[in-house]
Amino acid sequence: MGQKKLKRFAELLQFSNVLQNPEGMQGTWQQYFNNNQPLTLELACGKGEYALGLAQMHPQRNFVGVDLKGNRLWVGAKKATAAGLSNVAFLRIQIDRIHEFFAPGEVEEIWITFPDPQLRISKDKKRLTHPKFLRLYQQILQPGGKINLKTDSPVLYEFTLKVIEIYGCTLHQSTDNVYAQPQIDPELQIKTHYEGLDIAGSNKVHYVCFSLPAMLPGAELDVRLHEMLKEEAGVD
Repeated sequence: MGQKKLKRFAELLQFSNVLQNPEGMQGTWQQYFNNNQPLTLELACGKGEYALGLAQMHPQRNFVGVDLKGNRLWVGAKKATAAGLSNVAFLRIQIDRIHEFFAPGEVEEIWITFPDPQLRISKDKKRLTHPKFLRLYQQILQPGGKINLKTDSPVLYEFTLKVIEIYGCTLHQSTDNVYAQPQIDPELQIKTHYEGLDIAGSNKVHYVCFSLPAMLPGAELDVRLHEMLKEEAGVD
């Protein structure tokens, strides 16, 4: 590991706005931020551009960027400190442990911005809008809490729409080309490092906003979802 990363990892331990696998955080986020403002998460936040942008845009809300990559979180934490943003923090954990760090109903909204689309069908369960993850989000979201996906991957976009339909979610908004809209919500104009790379090569940014039903169908439907994906792709 390079000296630069080692130095950043050491500094992370000193940052008051970075928590690394903290214990006893469920139900205590209002105390952490010292207010009772609504809480929004950015999952797979990378350098935290979205969490930072939303925190500047909505000073009356609290934001937590979640990622495992300490080197990237260091960038977001430094920028938050430099900008004097007291309503944003960063949590270094595996996302599949998210339910261990937030209490039921403690989170009002979730943003998933340019995550790895996990294009191989054999890895569909790793997609952050897969029902496996939605069940985790359901444990911490308020009833009717919104989930926002912004991606340049048409595969992840179409997959998410399919999940919304099959699993009885409520679709609030979707577009396969954000920047072609006559009016663009300021929240959707925030750009991340990965958006600028246009890794998918689609030259389009897709967006979906939805909420979960009172109870998601069980894991047995996940098997059918996987088979549908294989059939559509012509994979045995």
